[in-house]
Amino acid sequence: MSDTPETTPEPSAKTEAAPVNTAPAKVAPSKGTTTVLAGAALAVSAVALVMASLPYFGVGIGPQVRGYLLGNPQILEEMIAARQQAEDQNITSAIDAAVKANPHLLAHDARDPAVGPENAKVTVIQFFDYRCPGCKAVSVPYREMMARYPDVRFVFKEWPILDNGETVTSNYAARAALAANQQGKFMPVHAALMDERSLSIEAINQILQEQGVDMAAAQQAIASADTARHITDIHTTGVALGLRGTPTFFVNGKASASIDPADVEQMIKAAQ
Repeated sequence: MSDTPETTPEPSAKTEAAPVNTAPAKVAPSKGTTTVLAGAALAVSAVALVMASLPYFGVGIGPQVRGYLLGNPQILEEMIAARQQAEDQNITSAIDAAVKANPHLLAHDARDPAVGPENAKVTVIQFFDYRCPGCKAVSVPYREMMARYPDVRFVFKEWPILDNGETVTSNYAARAALAANQQGKFMPVHAALMDERSLSIEAINQILQEQGVDMAAAQQAIASADTARHITDIHTTGVALGLRGTPTFFVNGKASASIDPADVEQMIKAAQ
């Protein structure tokens, strides 16, 4: 496997969805995130919002205002944070409404890898991509959280959204994990794929071998139409629910506005 270092973003970054690609796998580099650019754009918008609203409060835009803003930059930071929180909540509310209107979209699917009792009172569903930086950033704490809740059912939705054009590494990783699931080896393969910093077809195959997966059977499953159909069905669900990217978590059908496992855990406690 590659030892090439890769920058891991803060767990607040969610990778936006792109059309899924189910073509035969070929190696391609990972796609970067746009968190910094988005933050800069948001900052500019916040400054414009402040300036536009000042006249309504009887405040002129002059040296005094400029001096105050420069002396209190935390105001802009607070506005950016509040605006982002409001946008996240609006998106979450829209997703929850879509789930309520189409509950079958998150109904039990025997094809999905899952950990925990089938009759659990609380079910957590995660949509993810193995090349998603945010997914990788929260993977270890999420697995640690899973260990604390053996009575909760955790369902894994393979949603490879980072592939485009000739890039199909995410799709190949998803297929490989589903093949491992058929052999009862999903979690160790899942953990290894998440922990691998620079995924490639070769790295994925090596992970399968290291985890004791029967490669002949795995290759058949990876190339099968059933596996392709499964991933396509998950993509259709994600689009129908209006999901914006990965990772996305649901607790008993309610979407989490945050990707932080600590926030997901609070939802679990509330559901219990």
